[in-house]
This record gives sequence, structure tokens and C-alpha cells, in this order.
Amino acid sequence: MSTRPDGAIILRSKIALQPAAAKTSDWLRDWAKKTPAATFLAERSGEGWREVAYGEALEAVRAIAASLLGLGLGPDRPIVVLSGNSVDHGLLALAAQYVGIPLVPLAEQYSLIPGAHGRLVGIVEQVRPGAVFVADTAKFASALTLDVLKGATVLATSGEGAILMDELLSGDSAATDAANAAVGPDTLAKIVFTSGSTSAPKGVLTTHRMLCVNQMQMGQVWPFLRKRTPRIVDWLPWNHVFGGSHNFNLMLSNGGALYIDEGKPAPGLIDRSVRNITDIAPTIAFNVPIAYALLVERMESDAGFRRAFFEDLDLIFYAGASLPADTWQKLEAMAVAEKGYAPLMSSSWGMTETSPANLMVHEVIERAGIVGVPLPGVEIKLLPDEDMRCEIRVKGPNVMPGYFRDDRRTADAFDEEGFLITGDAMRLRDGNDPDRGLTFDGRIAEDFKLATGTWVHVSKLRLAALAGFKPVASDLVIAGHDRSEIGALIFASPGTLRTMGISADPDAGLIDHPVLRAAVEERLAEMGQQSTGSSNRITRVAVLAEPASLGEGELTDKGNLNQQKVLKRRAHLVARLYDDADPAVIRIGDTSRG
Repeated sequence: MSTRPDGAIILRSKIALQPAAAKTSDWLRDWAKKTPAATFLAERSGEGWREVAYGEALEAVRAIAASLLGLGLGPDRPIVVLSGNSVDHGLLALAAQYVGIPLVPLAEQYSLIPGAHGRLVGIVEQVRPGAVFVADTAKFASALTLDVLKGATVLATSGEGAILMDELLSGDSAATDAANAAVGPDTLAKIVFTSGSTSAPKGVLTTHRMLCVNQMQMGQVWPFLRKRTPRIVDWLPWNHVFGGSHNFNLMLSNGGALYIDEGKPAPGLIDRSVRNITDIAPTIAFNVPIAYALLVERMESDAGFRRAFFEDLDLIFYAGASLPADTWQKLEAMAVAEKGYAPLMSSSWGMTETSPANLMVHEVIERAGIVGVPLPGVEIKLLPDEDMRCEIRVKGPNVMPGYFRDDRRTADAFDEEGFLITGDAMRLRDGNDPDRGLTFDGRIAEDFKLATGTWVHVSKLRLAALAGFKPVASDLVIAGHDRSEIGALIFASPGTLRTMGISADPDAGLIDHPVLRAAVEERLAEMGQQSTGSSNRITRVAVLAEPASLGEGELTDKGNLNQQKVLKRRAHLVARLYDDADPAVIRIGDTSRG
């Protein structure tokens, strides 16, 4: 760590970055030669699995790549993928990268939810693809008939009116050699669109260098990856950088096996995840906190699942939010009971723009919220405020060159020293020992000042409020910019509304119901007693009648709220929140309605 005269703190890894592969096909070729019969990709097929080995995968990738070249696809004619994770999606992605054709993986919701078609149209108009891939043409028919995709070459696993994978696999693989030789570190591998949690989705130019360097960085701090072949059962979507770049390439670069989990952390779907994990017994668990909570609940009553989850596990990795302390403790206790010790509990911090990891935990830690230290080759700049809350900026070979066809936002993304401006905040765990790592402290872009000049750190307050209003609130946004008090607009849990017998009218804007009001008022009062000042004291709440809209950009495809979009779109409801005469507003200490 070094502190500059301007107050900026610079952090770098003590580990020198080793040379990385030049392109993703180097990994595939290497493992196809070393372990041709080892499973690389797999997906459910009836009661068993469709498994594709490394040698088979290389043959398929070369044949598909030849067919893609024959269709005239190339750097200026990319492939847009509308459907989710599948073996065919994975092979197509690697085939495109093999010959320098950019892939643009999009969230399934953009195609399957009519209200989100606007986002799909906007991205397709920007990308101007040469082809589009879907798993099933019938399932994606409403998207494929949009004007913006009419006349596009359709590639598919099954269905009518498309070039099917069987036909793509008939390509002459010898035709790919020259194209593959021309692919290098600066060749564009993918255009990954951000989820839009703080602004409109941006297309991140993702090069082979970024992908390859990031895997080398992680491999250097997680040496267990090279000692034992990794195996994961993973549902995280490939249109996001965590599932599609981090996890997919972690298996490919280390000769591992990726079993595609068709389950998700949702009622009903979690049963599929339990079944798949029980079948495969992963060596690494990647997931989000809500999923771990659901899995732990199942482990408490299913000894077979619990044993399969832990028996080969080297690492439990969580991302997306901090892992609750009770979930952390239960995972550790169950692991010790099953195998005598707990696997490494880890997290990291990264972005779509950094492919993704910059900071990573690679030592034993005692609690969640810690996001680690810089990876080899990453340079971190921290800009502390008077409270030592630091804006974090990053530079390194894993950082994007810019945004797709957006020079203005590319220029705005970097400071005068070439550091990527992330908009995130961090704190040093120990100001005297940077080796102890950093903790995440919210998004600076969402923070605001009250009329008193007091700063409100939205991310931290929002998480506390979600816990405080549980189970009434499924989500919420924080309001109060330039006002004297903090307010919150709550999206009520559908289950809570059903239990209370409330049918919300979206046209009403806000819900005014005595039973709901009493529940919210009770929780608001409890939170008020725990607050320490105006910066973290919510004094007024209103419950929204209309759910968050994916089509209007209030909700991202990851299910996260865009705080600013909600506040802007519902400005008239924010005004009502601060109207003491509005009967739907719930205030601390308000006894006017008995």
C-alpha cells in the first residue's frame, strides 16, 4: 500500500502476474490433448446427463466455426444469443470465439416477457447481428417475429425456420485453421451487456486478453484449482459476467466439468438444484446468498443431499450480496459435521467491465462482507473521504477497452490516469494492514444528501431496511434527496398481500389498507428505535401498488432494482410520500389514524 500526496491510496498484489493464454481456444486445445475423454459440459437429459468431453467439444467447435464462417459471420456480424445456458449455447460460444466472431448473450427475459421487448429491440438495433441463436424457435417465436429480427439468420437447437445444430456440426473443420490463427489477445470475444441496475445497459467490449488474464489471476491465488480437477453444478446465467465469463472459463481453463443446473433459487426450481447437486457432488459451490439460504434449509432435513454437497467441496463462493451470518454459520457447522473441516469461504469484487474479478478472498476469513485483496496485475486506487469510506477505481489487463459503439460513455468511464471509475465504495478492514483486505460499502452513485447536508449511504441502509421490513417487503427504494427526512417506497411481498387478503390496484399508486399499515408501522417503529441518527433513520414509508417493471427498466434481468429509475418513473409517488396529508403514507409515531 502507498498513500500519495493527493490522499489517494494505491494497492497492488505482491504476486507477479504470470503469462496468460492468448485466446480461449488455447485452453480447449490443451485439454482436448491432455484429457480428451474428460467431461467438459453437461446438461440434464431425461434421468441422466448429456455429457460432452473435451476431445468431442474441440471437434464440435471447429465444425460449428466453419459453418459460421460459411454464413458470412465475422467481427462486424456478431451472433446474438436469446436463450439461456445449454450445451449447444456453450459450443456455439466457443466456436464463435475460435474464429473471431463476437457473441452477444442476452437475458432470456428480454425475449420471453413481452413487456421487456423494448430492451431487446434497443440492443439488437445497436448490435446489428448477422445471426441469432435460440434453443427452440417455438419458445422464442414472439421475439423472432419482431421487426428488428425479421430476415435474420436463425440458428437453433430445435424448431422450424432455422439452421439447426446438426447442420452446423457438418462444417469442414479444416476451414477454421487460418481464422483461428488470426485470433489474438485483442480480438473481441464477447459483447456483454450490463444488467442496468444503475443506468441503461451498456455493451462491454470483452477481449480474449481480458478473459484469459482473469483466469490466470484467479488461478494464481487459488492453487487448489491446479491440484484437483474442479467440478461445478451451476445455474448462473451466461448473459452475465459471473456465470458466463467467470464460472464457464474457470472450468475451461482448468480442465474442469460444468454441469448446467436447470434449477434456480426459487420455489419448485430449487428442487432441481438439490437433485443435480446430489447427483454430481461439486468441488466448488458458486451461488448467491438467497440460494445458499434455501439450500441450507433443505440440508437440515435431507442427509443425502447434505453429504453430497460437502463430500468433495473445496470452496464455497458467494456473490451478489453479503452472506447472512446465520447462513454462514450453518454452512460451516454442517461441513465440519460431514467432513471434519469447513471449505474455504470466499467472495470477490468485480464488474462486467473487468471480466470480472479484481479483488478476491484467498485466505480463511471469519465473516461475510470481506471482498479480498487485489489480484495479480490489478492496480487499485482508493479515494477516501473524511470517514475513510473510499471510492474504488481499478486498472489492469482484465479491464475493458471501452463500451460498444459508445465513445461518450467510454470516455466518462476512465479518469485522467486511466483508472476505471467504478462508482463503488470500499473500506480497509485494517487501516494499518492492507493485506487484510477490503470490505464493500455500497454504491456511491446511489448516495445522496439530506437538506441538512447529512450523507445517506443508500446501499447499507437499504439492506438494513429490507431486513427490518421482512417479510412485508420483497424490495424497496430509499428516497430523501434534498429533503429533511429519509423515506422508503416498498414493493410488498405477493405472499404477504395474499395472506392479508389484499388485492392491489396498480392505478391507485399506493396501497392503503389497515392490516398492511399496522404491520409496516410496527416494523418502522422498531427500526426507528435502532437508528443512530438522521443518516439512517427512515421516518416515512408508503407501499407501492404496482410491481417493479422490467420493461420500464425499473427491474434488471438479474432481478435487481434500479433505484434511480424507480424514483424517476414514480416521482409523483415520491411527492406523495412526503405529503403528510396523504392517507397512504405511514410515519413514525403517526397516531392520526388510530
